[in-house]
Amino acid sequence: MELQVLATRLGLALALGFVIGLERGWKERDEGEGQRAAGIRTFSLIGILGGLFGVLSLGGDRILLAAGFIATSAVMAAFIWRENAREGVYGATTMVAALVTFMLGAVAVLGDMRVAAGAGVVTVGLLAYKSTLHGLLSRITSQELRSALVLAAMTFIALPLLPDRAIDPWGALNPHQLWLITILIAAVSFVGYVAVKLVGPSRGLVLAAALGGLVSSTVVTLTLARLARDNAARLGLLSGSILAAGGVMMVRVLVLAGVINLSLAVALAVPLLAAALFQGVAAWALIGRDGRSGSDTKPDGLVHKNPFQMSEVLKFGAILGIVMLAAGIAKSLFGDSGLMAVAAISGLADVDALTLSVANMGPASAIGVGAVLLCIGVNTIAKAVYAGIAGGLRIGITLFLLNMAAMAVAVVGYLLVPSLHL
Repeated sequence: MELQVLATRLGLALALGFVIGLERGWKERDEGEGQRAAGIRTFSLIGILGGLFGVLSLGGDRILLAAGFIATSAVMAAFIWRENAREGVYGATTMVAALVTFMLGAVAVLGDMRVAAGAGVVTVGLLAYKSTLHGLLSRITSQELRSALVLAAMTFIALPLLPDRAIDPWGALNPHQLWLITILIAAVSFVGYVAVKLVGPSRGLVLAAALGGLVSSTVVTLTLARLARDNAARLGLLSGSILAAGGVMMVRVLVLAGVINLSLAVALAVPLLAAALFQGVAAWALIGRDGRSGSDTKPDGLVHKNPFQMSEVLKFGAILGIVMLAAGIAKSLFGDSGLMAVAAISGLADVDALTLSVANMGPASAIGVGAVLLCIGVNTIAKAVYAGIAGGLRIGITLFLLNMAAMAVAVVGYLLVPSLHL
């Protein structure tokens, strides 16, 4: 290994130890000199020590590295045991942090520096947010913990086992894709629930909705619309959050198109940004009116139960599967030449698939831009219908009128810019 590269890697090992030691030392900054087992200097030295043992192991023999790790562990364990005995506490965090620091130093020399740096940031974050994490544990229930475990099982056990290919004659039903969307339904719902518990009803729902719009605004619509049945007084908050997700979806489509086909993104920029701006302003107005009504002054102003119920999740997945199958059958009947018809049908379930298809067709054309806008328009209006079915007539009508207005703004924006008429 070249000297310059080796020096850089050892510098990273030292820096990782320094940052971890900075956090540990700050936590115990009131302790006098010699009153704590390890601080900023000790952790910095442990980091560089791990790096040096990594240098000694560059030849492939890891015996010295293992010996150094064991020796460092023994010394740190002795000092931390004495500190805990003096203070009458039982804590292993500093001990484990020291072991991690040693190994991070070794990885910085022997492995990928990006992995070492990323793991170091995560380590410092876990140490620094002790009170936040412990506060979360004090508020989480056993049912919520089981929900998170089921979601993890759905994602990391069931999903990889499903075939990632269409299983029907029309090429519409992909079990892997359908289950992934079902997981997203559950995840967005659960994240929204956790966000509400952590930061309060209004900010929690808006944040969850905006983040959900980066993945699927349809999922956000279904999730939040269900809450409207038990929270009629929070219609403004729920409707505004759904509109915020819709605005994020417009920007997401624009970015997605731009990554593949810049000319298509330029042609879509004015109508999509205009519609997103309208939805953002409407969301702000609805959420603000909800807050001024005083309904958010009570902690329990929003009834938001743990939404992770397998029956509900599977029901939404089944509905989405039916829509996808219907779209696939219709596409097979119309053929690829009927792009506008396919766009209208695809918009019932998703906008990304059609956007990617048009983006891959080459330079932007009037028919391609029109197909994407039609797909987005159908999807935007369909979400209002879905909201009405899931949450009741009031939220459905509210979203229908505002979404229609947003699409009218998009059409006006398209017609007023001559350069978009390809």
